[in-house]
Amino acid sequence: MSSAPSTSAQPKAIAKHYAVEDHKIIDLDLAQIGGSALTDDSIDVPEVASVGIPVTYVPARNTIFLSIALGWAEVLGAEDIFVGVNAVDYSGYPDCRGEYIEAFEKMANLATKIGTENNAIRIQT
Repeated sequence: MSSAPSTSAQPKAIAKHYAVEDHKIIDLDLAQIGGSALTDDSIDVPEVASVGIPVTYVPARNTIFLSIALGWAEVLGAEDIFVGVNAVDYSGYPDCRGEYIEAFEKMANLATKIGTENNAIRIQT
């Protein structure tokens, strides 16, 4: 894998800090899909920023993560899903933009039992 920092370096500590009752780590090997310098060893992480969506963009990563979180939230009856995306320094990743989060939230409320029974799902960033 690339030398990029792991996005899962501190999940247990964060869950403990916020007193998360049932913290899960679900193993998703996005390297099987590839398509990004972060998931495919044959693609180098560039040393200089490029124009457009960078090669470090992992195809549909936040959609995959949010879909799993949405399913679990529905099982728990939770109405809020928290995700660590940042539109300010999103590096050109399309799935970190506010418009994307709003669209996913709308889809979540159209596509789930909890969302259609007057309990809105909220995606918190």
